[in-house]
Amino acid sequence: MARPDKAAAVAELTEQFRSSNAAVLTEYRGLTVAQLKTLRRSLGENAQYAVVKNTLTKIAANEAGISTLDDLFNGPTAVAFVTGDPVVSAKGLRDFAKDNPNLVIKGGVLDGKALSADEIKKLADLESREVLLAKLAGAFKGKQTQAAQVFQALPSKFVRTAEALRAKQAEQGGAE
Repeated sequence: MARPDKAAAVAELTEQFRSSNAAVLTEYRGLTVAQLKTLRRSLGENAQYAVVKNTLTKIAANEAGISTLDDLFNGPTAVAFVTGDPVVSAKGLRDFAKDNPNLVIKGGVLDGKALSADEIKKLADLESREVLLAKLAGAFKGKQTQAAQVFQALPSKFVRTAEALRAKQAEQGGAE
């Protein structure tokens, strides 16, 4: 491979690191081409799984400002570049690794922060962004309903108290 080709590969990988929310490094030794194709589908639409050369990828990661992955670039390495919800891709990797023990999650990076393999598995245990947002919206709606009930209760309680006071005064006025 000529030098310009390597420079172009490094530039492309650098851009992928910069444009991704997360990157997960895996070892794929022993997986067939068909299994890798299945893995790519399981990652979702917002992730790209690429088999990479360690040296070039290490250079690209460092150029993108990510030096925390340097120790993970050994053995056959592939990177899942995630541009969407990292939870969906982490779930895809975890589930695929359960069925295919040859896939080993080495670690990764999420928004510039290094993640260990265990942290990626914990990320996979989270609910998706959409589910979490729906739960948050439901909580807000519940609080708004409670607030509306309180605000409605105050005037009606005031009216009942005023009516009781008027009735008491009328009763006392009639007793004299």
